[in-house]
Amino acid sequence: MKRAFQGLDSGQLLLICAAGLVAVAGVAHTAAVGLDRPEVAIGFGALIAVGELARLTMPGNREVAPIGAAAALGYTLLLDLATNPLRHSALQVVAVIAVGMMAGALPHLAVGRPPRLDAMARRLLTGALLAFAFRPLAGTLHELTLGDRGTWWPALTVMVTLIALTLGIDVLIAAMLRAEQVRTAFKVAVSDEVRTAFPLGAAVAASGVLLALASHSMDLVALVVFAAPLLVTQVAFRKYAGIRATYLQTVRALSRVTEVGGYVEPGHSRRVSRLSVAIGRELGMSEPELLELEYAALMHDIGQLSLRDPIPGGATVLTDPEQARRIAELGAEVIRQTGVLDRVADVVRRQCDPIDEDPPLSSRIIKVANAYDDLVGGSTDRDRAGAALERLRLAGGSEYDAACIGGLARVVDRAPAHRI
Repeated sequence: MKRAFQGLDSGQLLLICAAGLVAVAGVAHTAAVGLDRPEVAIGFGALIAVGELARLTMPGNREVAPIGAAAALGYTLLLDLATNPLRHSALQVVAVIAVGMMAGALPHLAVGRPPRLDAMARRLLTGALLAFAFRPLAGTLHELTLGDRGTWWPALTVMVTLIALTLGIDVLIAAMLRAEQVRTAFKVAVSDEVRTAFPLGAAVAASGVLLALASHSMDLVALVVFAAPLLVTQVAFRKYAGIRATYLQTVRALSRVTEVGGYVEPGHSRRVSRLSVAIGRELGMSEPELLELEYAALMHDIGQLSLRDPIPGGATVLTDPEQARRIAELGAEVIRQTGVLDRVADVVRRQCDPIDEDPPLSSRIIKVANAYDDLVGGSTDRDRAGAALERLRLAGGSEYDAACIGGLARVVDRAPAHRI
């Protein structure tokens, strides 16, 4: 558990403390007044635990538990069970979610895989926020639904509205945490969360609403009926995340060919990649753009494999500009043979273009990061780093992009390159 707290910033710790207080309040209140309809609470709590047990990590190091989140949402939105009204409070909802999440996390703790406490805290607080907003209205909505001229539209309208507001707040919280963690602009973090996390959140929300509505006529059987498709969906998400991770690992392995062959210094591609991504974040690039930048930076020197005589130290910054452009073009042709990395190939091809030819931002970033690492390498000497930055500035605006150099300076000022 100690490892789970390591590396947390103040925002994450505040989120975890808030979730802890809410969970304690919910459990204490429920223990004092007792469970309303225990069989329902246990059934939904068990599905939440299964969801936490089967949680997965999506691209961008985002931990999600779609099944658990859908079950928590369904329990929050329950109006009745087989037409019998349910009166459980918001604090009972919080208690069931908290206990279910802890039960699902225990097996992971037992095998040394501690959960992401900030991710669990965010899921709990999101569920609590919706519960405190919806449960006070549940009785009135149930009467409107089952009255003489009952209709589900008022309940559905309230459900969808509150869920949309909750998802919006969740996106903002996630963006604030991510902006601090990866040091990117808040508006960029919001855009990334909307693009990557919001679609999954919408799918989970739809599943939760359907689960709550189905329980009206199917009783607790709805849990079993909906668990199967949710599990299939989660397997699909897990495979997608696995493919993305394997793809990146393959690119990283290919990037080491130039190091193993002695064409560049050990660790050069990795350092240029990390430095490029850090500069890209400084300049406000989105996650899809950063992923392409990372691929291109890892393979930016692959064209050196065509050389009969390796460049000393692989430092293309010290070689003839025409030769550097030829290396970049050859590398781009190799990458283009994959058939799926054409945009990455174009970034690599244009990394040595003069600024007046308007190369892509990713190409300009790689050129600056590569030149810096060619001059500094793995050294953490601040004087050497300062001299390298000054040399890049003196090269003039026609050679290196001034904004990229500025981003590099800010990144290097925060930490040595090997710690970026």
